[in-house]
Amino acid sequence: MTAVIGMPKIRIDDSIACTKLILGSMMLKEEDMEHSAGLMDAYVAIGGNCIDTAHVYGESTARAVGLWMKERGNRGDIVIIGKGSHPYGSPRMTREFMEQDLLDTFERMQTDYVDIFMLHRDDPDKTVGYIMESMNAMLADGHCRALGVSNWTVARIEEANAYAAANGLTLLTCNSPNLSLAKPNEARWEGCVSVYADDLAWHERAQMPLLSWSSQAQGFFTGRYDRDNGDPEIRRVYYSEANWERYRKAEQLAREKGVSANDIALAYVLNQSFPVCALIGPNNVQELHSSAAALKVDLSAEEAAWLDRVDLV
Repeated sequence: MTAVIGMPKIRIDDSIACTKLILGSMMLKEEDMEHSAGLMDAYVAIGGNCIDTAHVYGESTARAVGLWMKERGNRGDIVIIGKGSHPYGSPRMTREFMEQDLLDTFERMQTDYVDIFMLHRDDPDKTVGYIMESMNAMLADGHCRALGVSNWTVARIEEANAYAAANGLTLLTCNSPNLSLAKPNEARWEGCVSVYADDLAWHERAQMPLLSWSSQAQGFFTGRYDRDNGDPEIRRVYYSEANWERYRKAEQLAREKGVSANDIALAYVLNQSFPVCALIGPNNVQELHSSAAALKVDLSAEEAAWLDRVDLV
């Protein structure tokens, strides 16, 4: 595939713009740098500029990203999302843990900042005032350039930004929940948040960028699963009559447009009425190029609504 130099971008703030496809990093390993570097090289070759990382993904993943950036000399060209304060089984929503997670990330990645710092989970026991004051301290210390959250409800985001605005602090500029055509029956991991119609309406009003994880529903639309078989985890989260009906519709529309059902599912995420990026987790270059095909699929608002709407008798 030739480079997609003009891959569309969305603006996170005045200084940061992310390409519509964000490369997840969980499949990258320091122990296999040939594969990891090859995948990151291929991502950049199709126009990508943003890599999603997290403290909880482990040292090997972060070190692979850091080694690649050092060898390519491209740190300034790559937007790094760094997520911290994952609970690890117990609350860690403190300024000290935020800072420690970032400092660990810097050591692993051989850098001294992340572009976007996100909290990986919410902790309702902590006030938004404490959280926003702590996150702004990370900005003041030069640890990051913008702030965001992952797996927060839009109600908490509104509350946090209202506090920040009233107290002269930098606001949260992006949200990273799960958004996919296949709607989960339950959270795949504890504390995770998926967005539905009311949340999408809020994003349309607020025009806050949404960076969706599991945007392809773990391959639900690839044809690798059927009603009687499949990974137990995928069956638990995604197997439902409503989602199989969405799969049927995606296949129908894919035939009409000459693409795959998986292209349609990813295009559903990318063609929202507000700024949106999709985090993808390709295991190889072929899967990366397959995901990139969705960038060329235009879905109208009517088509997206039709895909999502399920009227089971």
